[in-house]
This record gives sequence, C-alpha cells and structure tokens, in this order.
Amino acid sequence: MQADERQHRILSLARSNGGVEVTRLAEELAVAPETVRRDLKLLEQHGLIRRTHGGAYPVETATFETTLAMRTTRRVPEKRRIAAAAVDLLGDAATVFVDEGFTPQLVAEALPTDRELTVLTASLSTAAAVAETGAANVLMLGGRVRGRTLATVDHWVTNMLSGFVIDLAFIGANGISRQHGLTTPDPAVAAVKSCAVRAARRRVFVGIHSKFGVSSFCRFADIGQFEALITDTGLPATEARRLSMLGPQVMRV
Repeated sequence: MQADERQHRILSLARSNGGVEVTRLAEELAVAPETVRRDLKLLEQHGLIRRTHGGAYPVETATFETTLAMRTTRRVPEKRRIAAAAVDLLGDAATVFVDEGFTPQLVAEALPTDRELTVLTASLSTAAAVAETGAANVLMLGGRVRGRTLATVDHWVTNMLSGFVIDLAFIGANGISRQHGLTTPDPAVAAVKSCAVRAARRRVFVGIHSKFGVSSFCRFADIGQFEALITDTGLPATEARRLSMLGPQVMRV
C-alpha cells in the first residue's frame, strides 16, 4: 500500500469510527507504529485530523461532518457536566435559544422544570426532548432539515430568528479558536448560528475541549461576543487564560 493510499485509509477509518489508535492502525495496515505516527502528523498538517496521545480524531470540514448519532456516543460524561454548568448560568432568562447538536440538547434537557420558559431551537431532537417533559413552551424553527444533524436551516429559520429578542442563547460550534473565532462546516448552519448570536442578549458557548484550536469552513461569531465558554478539563488552563483575555469567562468543568 502506497503512503497516500494508507493515509486515505486512516482518514476514512477516523471518520467512520470517530477516531483511531496508533497500535490498532499499525496492526491493520501491517506497518510500524512510527509510520502511522508520520501519517497522522501529515494528516494533521493538512487540517484533517487532530492527534491525541496514542491516536487521533477527525476534524470536521466543508466536506465532512460527524452525525448526531455519533456525537451521542462520545465523551458523554463530559458533555453532561458542561450542560449542568451551562444551566447554572440561566439567571432570570425567560426565553432561551438552544443550538443544534448533542451538547446543546443536553443543556435543554437539564433546564429547570419549576419555572416558565420558552425554548427556541432548530433541532428536531431537542424540540422533542423538551416538549416531552411539558415543562417549557417549545418554538420549533421551521426550515429544511439536515439529515446529519436533524436540524433546520435556510431562510425560513433565519427570518424567524430575526424577529425575536432572546434572553440567552446556548451555542455550539464545530471549531473555536483565538484566530478564527467560532466556526462550522456548512454555510447554511453558520447563517442560523450567526442570526441566533445577533438575536440574543446573552450568549454562552458549550462544547468539549476537542473543539478548541480547530477552525472549520464558515466563521459565524467572535469569542468576545460570549459571556462564557464552558468546556471540560481537557482544555489546558493556559489556553483557558488566553481565551479569557478576549472577554468571556472560561469554565472548565
């Protein structure tokens, strides 16, 4: 197997499985671990993966995005801690926008049930989860449904959002970096997120540490527009301090 074929295979496995391990790749491809590490380094230089200790995970790009189903199986305890910390910042908000994605969905599911809330979302799964509890009024933003994330996009959604003033928005992203801000692969998704950011009085980012330092195709917000960034302890404290210098409180939970 040629090097480019091997690297294509590694990338394919990372995308289909959500990640790869050096030792398993070396066995499957019948090459030395050092060869796999060189391949991973090259793929990382091209912005296709991010290396971890002993492996790598795929970076979402304009041509690749993980499915919602895959997201529900990865780092769930960390995502639940992030969601709980996010709800603690609810304050006196009565209208809440909840972004598409699994971590924002967990935020919605953790919202208090002993007070009146209106939850706006473009996520079918989030709308269903909140509506089933009967604890909040749910406003589903209608539009074209994206199969990978079960969320609505396009002008129907942005037109609705532009008519609201929302107390608090819980926003996710495929990537967040000091250089490029918050990004996502799909322009239609970026338009919805950007509109939600503009409509909200307060904004909180929720996402696991692997989102940080990653830049995807479409930029939709600056870090300084957020009052808080909530992630897990996998984000180094030094990077958290650098991010906080741009304005938001950075919470590692």
